[in-house]
Parts: sequence; structure tokens; C-alpha cells
Amino acid sequence: MIDVRIIDLSLRHPGGAEALANVSLDIPAGQFCAVLGASGAGKSTLLRVLAEITAPSTGSMLYCGAPSDTALRRRIGLIPQDFALCGRASVARNVMAVADIALWRSFIGLYPQSERARAARLLAALGLEETHLARRADSLSGGQQQRVAIARALLHRPAIILADEPVSSLDPATGEATLALLRNEARDLGATLICSLHQPDLARRFADRIILLDAGRIVFDGTPAKFDGDITRPRLLAVGQ
Repeated sequence: MIDVRIIDLSLRHPGGAEALANVSLDIPAGQFCAVLGASGAGKSTLLRVLAEITAPSTGSMLYCGAPSDTALRRRIGLIPQDFALCGRASVARNVMAVADIALWRSFIGLYPQSERARAARLLAALGLEETHLARRADSLSGGQQQRVAIARALLHRPAIILADEPVSSLDPATGEATLALLRNEARDLGATLICSLHQPDLARRFADRIILLDAGRIVFDGTPAKFDGDITRPRLLAVGQ
């Protein structure tokens, strides 16, 4: 199990706009932390920095008290907002892309049966039948592609799951079922789940903790029970309310 510590994290774009401003968080191992905020508040930026896709201007991140390394990065399951699938590859190949096997095996599709079975189970739990495995990813709907991205992130049993708007392309019922699956898989794995959302009701229902961002700053950090659910008036909320 891995805890995450963020210390005075800031990110300023080349033009001078501040995307993140002095963000500090301690996220215990195994916690489901939902990050809320209006469009442009810094939710996706924070997750991209945590995934080390984007480098911060200042600040640091510690995992179990130490900086990240290659071994740690392999234990992160990322669900990007744009899905990042290989459109010409099959659903099965996309999901299995993170399997921990020799590179030559992945080139010829020689995946262990245990990993194939886990991929099929995850896809089935996300509402994608076995018939989808052979289909090209670019033949799927946006919602189906999003679920493929979720299955891929979970396949290698990550210790940290970073999910950027993982239910944005799903209908309400499917979105709820998908968040329930993410929460349950994270609990089974003992994984820390950091998830950006734009639906406060889902955050209150599923998360252990809610972080509200406004203009790159934390304006609320507390339990769902203390959150009033209005992300359009964040400046009226006090940190730690």
C-alpha cells in the first residue's frame, strides 16, 4: 500500500497563468480521494503532475516518504481523460498493453492465460461482453472506449489509481456502476484512488474524502458529509470546513 504526499506543488504555464498554486496534501494509503472543481480549476493538471506527465514548476511529491522511481511508476494505473487507446489495435491488445511480460511476447500477443482471464473479467464487470475483445478500439463508442481505458488501468493491479473524469462519457447508471467497480477494485488491491469528477453527488456517495479546487488552489478538504456539493461557488467554502 502506498501513501501520497504532495508538498507546495505549483505549476505556472509559460504565458504566466497559474494552473496549480501551493497545493499540499497527505493522502493515506487505500483512500478514495475525489477531486472536484469547475472547468479549468486544475483537476486534470493535478492528476497529470501526479502521473509525471507534466512537471510542476515548484514543489515535490513523495510516495511512502520517498520520490518516485521507475518501479513506482509501473505501479500507477492511469485513466486519462482522452482514453489514450491505440485505435487500430483490438480491445484485448489495448487492455493487455500494461501486462508485465517480456516485450517480445507482447509483440506477438503471447499473453498469460491468467491475464487474459482478468482482462475479460474486468471488461465484463464494466459491461463489455467477450465479443468486444477482438474489435478495434476505434470502432467503439466513447463510453465503451472509456471503459476499455479503465480495464487497462486496473489490469496490472496498481498500487495507485489516477482517474481523470473516468465516468464523463457514461450515462448516470453506468457511471455509478463504474465508480463502484473502481472503488471495490481499489479496496481489494489496497490501492490509493485519486479521481477527478465533475459530479459532486457521485463524490459524496463513493469517496472517502473530497478535495475542491478553484483556480488551482485547494478551497475545501474534508469528508463528503461536510461538503455542501456546490462547485460553482467554491470561494464560499473554507479549507477544512
